[in-house]
Amino acid sequence: MSIVSKKTYPSYLSDELSRKFVQNERQEFLLHQASELAERFYEKADNIDKEGRFPFENFQKLKDCNYQSLTVPKQYGGEEISLYEFLLMQERLSQGDASTALCIGWHLSVIYDLRERQTWDSEKFKWLCHEIVQNKVLINRLATENGTGSPTRGGKPETVAIKRNGKWVITGRKSFSSMAIALDYSLVTATIQESGKVGSFLVDHRLNGVKVEENWDMIGMRGTRSDDLVLDPVELPEDSLVELDQLESSKGNIGRAWLLHVPACFLGIAIAARNYAISFASEYQPNSLSSPIKDVPEVQRKIGEMDLELLKARHTLYFVAHRWDTYPEKRMEMSGELAAAKHIAVNSANKVVDLAMRIVGARSLQKSNPLQRYYRDVRAGIHNPPMDDTVISLLAKQALQNFN
Repeated sequence: MSIVSKKTYPSYLSDELSRKFVQNERQEFLLHQASELAERFYEKADNIDKEGRFPFENFQKLKDCNYQSLTVPKQYGGEEISLYEFLLMQERLSQGDASTALCIGWHLSVIYDLRERQTWDSEKFKWLCHEIVQNKVLINRLATENGTGSPTRGGKPETVAIKRNGKWVITGRKSFSSMAIALDYSLVTATIQESGKVGSFLVDHRLNGVKVEENWDMIGMRGTRSDDLVLDPVELPEDSLVELDQLESSKGNIGRAWLLHVPACFLGIAIAARNYAISFASEYQPNSLSSPIKDVPEVQRKIGEMDLELLKARHTLYFVAHRWDTYPEKRMEMSGELAAAKHIAVNSANKVVDLAMRIVGARSLQKSNPLQRYYRDVRAGIHNPPMDDTVISLLAKQALQNFN
């Protein structure tokens, strides 16, 4: 059993850190909402992880307070939160349960991305927003396949779309389909057989042929239930093709700022680990010492290193988000900054969790200790796009281009 008191952990330390980036009353309100949810989610996070089940109860709480519509434009009934506000809330939410935060982050990021790029037919987007606000539906982009790896590597979908009798017939399988069993809709990428182009199709999960193969057996982020979505086959109306080769268009080439919800989530895990370690160090006193281990110089050094990593990562992340929100005219030039923010944040998050475990010692490996869950969960961030090597390569190319 953990010796850390639940009365002091994690709310006090978490709120203290988060408020450093609050800029106004609106953000204070949004952060408070995320904080209250995080406290509730924390109580069940361990069981969700052990059972490897999807947190349906958490998502019901999210829907009860309309969290699912935060990125929907105000004209359609949402809060239209900025990127900065999005990250602020997601970082705090993940301190309660990272699987829940990452999943709702994927949903919110879909709408944020569509809102910013405005590539959909306006009536179609309005309809989707209405579904989210009024019927509280969930949606996610599903692009990863075992045969192609991460879609950011350029692999073409093996999922195939065929036009037949005025309808689309989709056949294929998507892996890493976060919250697949809870989705109402998904945006599925498929290669159009006739033209060879890649399209995104809006798939209603109530249709025949849509099924979830529950094969999620990872050691981390177990509650995301990122199972395979199988389309075997699925018949869709003609207007279900909502995007066509978006990455080749000028609007498609704009930096994918919505992906920053991923590093925000993993920084939340790091903050939770940091807070646990500080609480542990403040309360644990072996009989060989006259005071808790927080007074030991080596423990203080590790605490300082944790905060140094968090300062570096969080200031980078929020600075980039602020630039994105404040200077829309610069967005076409921000791909390197966006990628670097993810790289710095996720790698710092892993370092912080490692340092927290070194402070707590062997107890951090106990199944009853949340640190071992944080360790397993935070590793997943390394494998979310963009990958480290891609980021470094991008920055190098930009530097050389600027030199030339």
